[in-house]
Amino acid sequence: MALSSTIYKAEINIADNDRSYYGSHAVTVARHPSETEERLMIRLLAYALYENGDEALSFTKGLSEVDEPDLWRRDLTGSIEQWIEIGLPDERRILKACGRADQVIVLAYGRNAGTWWKSVQGKLERARNLKVFVLPVAATQQLAELAGRNMVLHFNIQDEVVWVSAEQGEASIEIQALN
Repeated sequence: MALSSTIYKAEINIADNDRSYYGSHAVTVARHPSETEERLMIRLLAYALYENGDEALSFTKGLSEVDEPDLWRRDLTGSIEQWIEIGLPDERRILKACGRADQVIVLAYGRNAGTWWKSVQGKLERARNLKVFVLPVAATQQLAELAGRNMVLHFNIQDEVVWVSAEQGEASIEIQALN
């Protein structure tokens, strides 16, 4: 018998001082059986970083669908404006995404993020529509501790630092650009 996804509901309150965006969103996300709570929370972080009020940013099937990113923003014609990957994707996947989307964003995390970047950096130099960021290991682990099946999350974003607070505690994440 196959394991089913676990459903998480989150009320996300965003105060992005860098972009002057302030909003609240109720989201429902499915956590794939092979996905960690850390990765799930990074998907919610990505949502907070790139939601702009147009309601076009959406979660995809994620790990269940190999031809889709973790999140994407599509216009009314179906064209992909933003393709957002979480983790350490293969360089071929990133280059393919760069050909399909106006902008590709990778939020790399984990102990091997630096090694991964060194191995793919040269192969991705020609991708002009690619932005790669790394998240500190300790910060993403703190973020994972805030996970709950029903969450109220407050994201305060300023100067490439995200402060996240929830009933369970808080986390501070400094986002570092790699390219």
